[in-house]
Amino acid sequence: MLHLLNLISGIALLVWATHLVRTGILRVFGENLRKILQRGVSNRFSALGSGVVVTGLLQSSTATCLIISSFVPHGAITLGQALWVMLGADIGTSLVALAFSFDLSWLSSFLIFSGVVLFIWKKGTLKSQIGRILIGLGLISLALQLISESTRLMIQAELVRAALTSLSNEIVFDMFVGVVMAVLSYSSLAVVLLTATLVSAGALPYGIAFGIVLGANLGSGILAQILTSKSGPAVRRVALGNLVCRVLGVFALAPFVGMFAQDFAAWTGSDINPVVAFHLAFNLVLGAAFIGFTAPIARLAEWLDPAPVQAQKADDPKYLDEVALATPGLALGCAMRETLHQADLVEKMLLGVPELLKTGELGVRQRVKELDDSVDKLYNAIKLYLSQISREALSPRESKMWTDIISYTIALEQLGDATERIVEDIEEKTIRKSRSFPESGIAEINHLYDLLLSNFRLGTAVFVTRDADDARRLLEQKSQFKSLEREYAANHLARLQSQTVNSVATSSLHLDLLNEFCGMNSLICSVAYSVTQSNAD
Repeated sequence: MLHLLNLISGIALLVWATHLVRTGILRVFGENLRKILQRGVSNRFSALGSGVVVTGLLQSSTATCLIISSFVPHGAITLGQALWVMLGADIGTSLVALAFSFDLSWLSSFLIFSGVVLFIWKKGTLKSQIGRILIGLGLISLALQLISESTRLMIQAELVRAALTSLSNEIVFDMFVGVVMAVLSYSSLAVVLLTATLVSAGALPYGIAFGIVLGANLGSGILAQILTSKSGPAVRRVALGNLVCRVLGVFALAPFVGMFAQDFAAWTGSDINPVVAFHLAFNLVLGAAFIGFTAPIARLAEWLDPAPVQAQKADDPKYLDEVALATPGLALGCAMRETLHQADLVEKMLLGVPELLKTGELGVRQRVKELDDSVDKLYNAIKLYLSQISREALSPRESKMWTDIISYTIALEQLGDATERIVEDIEEKTIRKSRSFPESGIAEINHLYDLLLSNFRLGTAVFVTRDADDARRLLEQKSQFKSLEREYAANHLARLQSQTVNSVATSSLHLDLLNEFCGMNSLICSVAYSVTQSNAD
């Protein structure tokens, strides 16, 4: 019973350790991995190579699928290019399994010790995440040792030997076991390493082990399909296309596994575990077979999962991918893009003010109100999305980015409300009462508002680029804007003293507008403080 508990504990530790390494790599290299994938799709072989490299680091083709699929909906890469990367990702997991199949027991203690020291000593820094990765790598090796020793002791029992010999060498059942294990453990890598360890201990024959490996490959594809099921069709098709490749490969090979299993094991020799070698060989053949046929597979995936015919509304979130929540760095990127979508709507609202002042068209107010409702809807969606990101999983830089996004989306929502108030006041207090601003007054209002629009665009650029020079320029504009507002308020009071009819009739609104503009400009400039503070630190 004790040996069985040790085996179960070893399996659980193996699954947890692979998760630990994957999350650590994403936190340290998340953005760089995205850049490698996005830049590596210029041709099929570089895409294949980038998939191998990224998955070699992440130790999960499913995680690579989630990253690469985020580029497809917005046209950054095509579905065919994403499938090139996924073929490389499958090879990458095989190479990781090959590396861990060697005896690394001498290294596990050193990795765990150095990882713990880094994690505790440099807590909250990039080095602590590197420590997290080292701990995970050490635990993988330790888990494999525990599994190997527990299995060796268990198979000495007569009851266990009888149970193993009674297993049917039925390929469909073996594949089903592999699928279930891969889906439940969230890792085909863990299943392959476990199977390889059981074979080394003499607990499984090669035929059954190879069937489980084929099932693990299918399970990994099914898992990616499950994880992307709530995403849009463009994202789902990446996982679906990769699953199609795996299904075709698995079912083409499955009928012949029993015929060549023993010969393949003998051919690999004693240096490489036959199970790991089979896993690598299968994915290499899969990559070679389908690298030239991703275009028809992409068309098949599009046919199997067609895009629903429905018009997207302006206030529908476009970029808040629920799948990305599992990877905080990706989720923050989605939230930032949605915030820019919100900023686009706010800019359309802002452009309604000079239009109303120029044309006096009553329909402007309704359009601005509808846009403000859309801005509010996006604000609530972004806020809810950000609340679902684990703050504990964020690095200090990502945590600051989280704060900046929520601060800017709040500022945008308040800008929308202020713009709606301005449009309502202009319509109610001038247009409907047939009043107008004096020429000198409207010129000052338009000039100040043009400066406000310019600052808004600069503020959005600062939010995206984090450029310190632009941030300082925006803060300089804030003081200049305030001085200009005071000057125009004084000019207006001077016109009142001359008893100009239009100035008297619109005086209250005129001063309110100048004050509103100043408050809106302060909201816009607030984004610069975070950037300048970061550079000062």
